[in-house]
Amino acid sequence: MYLLRCIECGSEFDSDFIYQCSKCNGLLDVVYDYSEIKLNFDGNNLSVWKYKDALPVKIKPVSLREGGTPLYKIEKIESGVKNLFVKHEGLNPSGSFKDRGMTVGVTKAVELKMRTVICASTGNTSASMAMYAAKAGLRAVVILPSGKVALGKLAQALMHGAKVIAVKDNFDKALEIVKSLAMRKSLYLLNSINPFRLEGQKTIAYEIYDELGFVPDAIFVPVGNAGNISAIYKGFKELVEMGYTDEVPRMIGVQAKGANPIYKAFVKGSREIEPVKNPETIATAIRIGAPVNAKKALRAIYESKGAVIEVGDEEIVEAQKMLAAKEGIGVEPASAASLAGALKFEEELESAVCIATGNLLKDPDEVIRVCGKPIEVEADVDVIEKLL
Repeated sequence: MYLLRCIECGSEFDSDFIYQCSKCNGLLDVVYDYSEIKLNFDGNNLSVWKYKDALPVKIKPVSLREGGTPLYKIEKIESGVKNLFVKHEGLNPSGSFKDRGMTVGVTKAVELKMRTVICASTGNTSASMAMYAAKAGLRAVVILPSGKVALGKLAQALMHGAKVIAVKDNFDKALEIVKSLAMRKSLYLLNSINPFRLEGQKTIAYEIYDELGFVPDAIFVPVGNAGNISAIYKGFKELVEMGYTDEVPRMIGVQAKGANPIYKAFVKGSREIEPVKNPETIATAIRIGAPVNAKKALRAIYESKGAVIEVGDEEIVEAQKMLAAKEGIGVEPASAASLAGALKFEEELESAVCIATGNLLKDPDEVIRVCGKPIEVEADVDVIEKLL
């Protein structure tokens, strides 16, 4: 059994059809009777639905075999972390961590007998929602900022049958429109303001603990709309609630300098953000100026004695190149922000995990911009030998 609890006023609800507190408009958490939940942490068969007893659905899941992503030990990149790992969420079915949330969110939509799902997106959310909606036989509607979404992600949403509408504004305006539409029509909203979607994303924490057998000192997470860092922290807190551990990691959020409202709030010691009106960064997946889950994220950071780091686009690209060229791990720019943050972190750590949120192929245009095009020559072996 579960209920929804407001993180602001503490009000509790047993309705599945609300996204925010009806009393104070605060964000909602899904809360369980943890004494009834038994999970199996044996290091085997990792997947989102391995932990189904801690997820808020009762029907057969709409699944594309998400989760169970690799946890790589970093061996050739020097940092202040003795044992540094990368959790490659870009190897989920749609190529990003969003699949963990969408498998739960879309299953919930089916359980509630909804016929249409909707989201605003910087790319990955739309791609994932379109795939899972297709699997479930639901209609998918996507609102995104015109000209601001990487083509790899846009192609996924279109190919999987979503109705895609581009607005001449930024992501924050697109989300405002989606929230308004969801209130007017019988559309099921699947942005991270939906607390059920975040429940799927908390399984990142479960898998890290399941595979390592311990809680690392810190988790570095790229922060855009701030749902993922909130969800991962919730997963670790639940492990404590269920008695599997008495530790939580320090949650380290990493933001791009051009889209950094949570970093600015952290520097001030505040729990309130001032939105960045025109966010800009090469890391399109975290190009968000008014993150809807900012309060949840700041709560996770402060409670865990964590931090927020800002990194420039040049630092993101350098980390992206290092991951690919030295470790063989191909990620999109936003994913590389977590490693850029770990390399910039000034304290020494015994262990840490960087969350790589999306696949390299999500934004191939960016790769060509920063790496250059192939060298083109005549088909002559001697010419090529000289080049080599």
